[in-house]
This record gives sequence, structure tokens and C-alpha cells, in this order.
Amino acid sequence: MSITDILAELETLGSPADVAVMARFAIPTDNAFGIRAPALKKFAKEVKKQTADRHALALELWKTGIYEARAVAFLIDDPKQVTEKQMDTWAEDFDNWATVDGACGYLFCRTPFAYEKAIEWAGKKPEFIKRAGFSLIAYLAVHDKKAPDEKLADFLPLTEKHADDDRNFVKKAVNWSLRQIGKRSFDLNALAIEAANRIKLQGSRSARWIAADALRELTSEDVQRRLDSKRAKIARNS
Repeated sequence: MSITDILAELETLGSPADVAVMARFAIPTDNAFGIRAPALKKFAKEVKKQTADRHALALELWKTGIYEARAVAFLIDDPKQVTEKQMDTWAEDFDNWATVDGACGYLFCRTPFAYEKAIEWAGKKPEFIKRAGFSLIAYLAVHDKKAPDEKLADFLPLTEKHADDDRNFVKKAVNWSLRQIGKRSFDLNALAIEAANRIKLQGSRSARWIAADALRELTSEDVQRRLDSKRAKIARNS
């Protein structure tokens, strides 16, 4: 499928009503067709099947600047062909939380550069690049099943360092990454709770919110029960 074919099909799938819904969720709509996620993912799956060089196509789709075309780009791209330069270029274009989280969750967290970029971007000033750093951390905690606890624990000081950032999409991502690390294992849960308690002592409005929300989940009966079950299963199989 050509770029022209893809954009034409995306336009037919769009809906003005869904564009309005996007706006309510703080997603820019100037370059958007308004397509619901299930339909967009289904379309991207068909594009992926019909494309010989999906990496090249993804790069072209991203350049269009259209919200749904960029979503197709990160849904079809090959993480093995993604370069650091591409990641930085796309990060410079980030202008909303949904594109950030989609690119990080479906593509960037599966590249060899994910850990490096998570640390680098978490320290950046622009709101959506910084969110991308913490979004990567959250997704790595979920998807990188082979990562040792120590590798993920190394991210906890970043959550403490940047807990004073009161920007909505940053503080939510810091909180998200802290919670995902803390739900990974019994040992990481204890370390994340300790980090959250230190964050609470920082005293800023964002730090207090991040800590309270994280502690609520990480100390909950449901999370503790699941971690105990996971630990028992590991012990039985060892």
C-alpha cells in the first residue's frame, strides 16, 4: 500500500465525533481523522501484512504529521531496524501523551536502546520527551521479562529526582513508572515503597500526589497477594 492509499483509507475510517472525543482527552486534533483504537489497530495489522519494507513505510508515515498515520507507523515498524537517531527524531515531534505512550509501548521499548533512552529522556526538559523517558521505564518493567530486578531498580532514583515536576503528563508518568516497577516483584515492591516514602517527604504538591497514589496501590492487598503468589511460584520452580 502506498502512502496515498493509506491516508485515503484512514480518512474514510475517521469520524468528526471521535475527533471531538480526542480533544476531550488532550490530544491535538488539527491533523487527525478521528479513528477509534480497535479500528486503527486492525487497519495497521492489514498494512503490516501487505508491506514488504514496513520500516521504510513507517518513516514516511511519521513524516506526514497526521495523528493516525503516526500511530500506524509505530504499530508496523520493525524494532530491530529502529536507530537511536530515529528515536530522537520522533521524540522531538512528540506533541501528545497518546503518541508518546504508543510509540514507547509498541515500538521503542523493544529496541536495544530502550534503557539508554529512558534515562536520557527522563532528564530532558520538554514535557513530552520527559514523559517518554518515564513511559519507557513503565513499559520496560512490564515487557522486559528477562531483566533482573537490579536493572529496573536503577530507575528508582530517577522517580525520586523528578517527582517535583508538576506538569500533568510528567508527574503521571513518574507515578506510572514507580508503580510498574513496584508491581514487578516482591523485592522491587519493597524498594519502590521505600522510594515512594522518600518522595512523600520532598513536600512538593506533585511529590505528595505521586507518593500517595503509588503507595495506595503498592501496599494494597491485591498487589501484595499477587506478589506473594508469584514469589511462591518461583520458589516451587527453583
